[in-house]
Amino acid sequence: MKFNRHGLAAVALAAAACVPSTASAQLRAEVIHWWTSGGESAAVKTLAEAYRAQGGVWVDTAVALGEQARSVAINRIAGGNPPTAAQFNTTQQFRDIVDQGLLNNVDAVALRDGWDKFLPETVLQAIRVNGHYYAAPVNIHNMTWFWFSKAAFKKAGIAQEPRSFDELFAALDKLKAAGLVPLAHGGQPWQDGIVFTATLAHYGGRELYLKVFRDRDPKAIQGEEFKKVLLAFKKLQSYTDKGSPGRNWNDATAMLISGRAGVQIMGDWAKGEFAQARQEPGKDYGCTPGFGPKAPYIIQGDVMVFPKTSKPDQIKAQQLLASVITQPATQVAFSIKKGSIPIRTDVDVSKMDLCAQMGVAAMKDKSRHLANGEIYITPDQNGALQDVLTAYWNRNIPVEKVQKDIVSALRN
Repeated sequence: MKFNRHGLAAVALAAAACVPSTASAQLRAEVIHWWTSGGESAAVKTLAEAYRAQGGVWVDTAVALGEQARSVAINRIAGGNPPTAAQFNTTQQFRDIVDQGLLNNVDAVALRDGWDKFLPETVLQAIRVNGHYYAAPVNIHNMTWFWFSKAAFKKAGIAQEPRSFDELFAALDKLKAAGLVPLAHGGQPWQDGIVFTATLAHYGGRELYLKVFRDRDPKAIQGEEFKKVLLAFKKLQSYTDKGSPGRNWNDATAMLISGRAGVQIMGDWAKGEFAQARQEPGKDYGCTPGFGPKAPYIIQGDVMVFPKTSKPDQIKAQQLLASVITQPATQVAFSIKKGSIPIRTDVDVSKMDLCAQMGVAAMKDKSRHLANGEIYITPDQNGALQDVLTAYWNRNIPVEKVQKDIVSALRN
């Protein structure tokens, strides 16, 4: 069926009017997510509490690791037993399940609540497909933050946090000389990918980043500048400890919290772990989303998608959840616990911490915005790229071979 813009709005507003906001409705929402660390669990509780406060029943289904949680959600949709909502990222995989007709849209809520008035254009472009809203954005993350342990830096005699990659390597050398673990890292493919992405964006630069991920340009990938990026990436591996392989990301963050390690390269969700440990940015740990005032800010975020269902009570539960998640109070409460920043541009963030303020400032400067590389490549391409990077991280492979392997991995 086709609707003109006014017809669609009328249908959507009528549907939205049916969304209840009182406790009598008791709309049950089963939510699949991968928020399982201490900080993440505290954050997801704010969503559950907000949903319950507006009349819903939150049923929590936590599945460790994003890839597994997404697989569980997709398998349940395909098997005819979908959850009410599922955490997702706005990668190519998200576009695929939209194209396959596996999701309900939440146009009713988006039109009623005016999402296009308070969501950044980058977020709108990610969740809106063919004019329909197929996800409710939960937060804005940057996956490539640099975290510094104040205690470890003090022990190593490092007076100032790094302001460039050269200074980062100098700090890592001092940490190593002081008998500390220079780089706390969890040796898992997705974490290796984060370190690579950070190196490409902040050492290679914005133009090269886009040539590799967006354009998949063989000439650039086999060029000298990209070779330097790969060598810097491999150099970072030399600063990890023997316990790195298989380590969870939050266990790596705990190494900074205890002062055992000096640096971690990880998304801003790491801040939730610092908060759980009652550590404060600027006092107990340092943070930067990149080096310099114009450093690229790689935007990604978590969203809730709403699996296809024709059950009226489930559709109402999906619409209520989409509305609750995007409300100002929910956004601020969640971001404080999660380490992210709110998706809304109209909320008061003055009481958020130092790191969050850096993120908010970066979001105001569109020249700094970069999309997560995974939005440009398919899940198969991303998997092949991660295989190449993890093999290079863990083994002695000539960099020229790695360049050729990456060209093959990203081939259309």
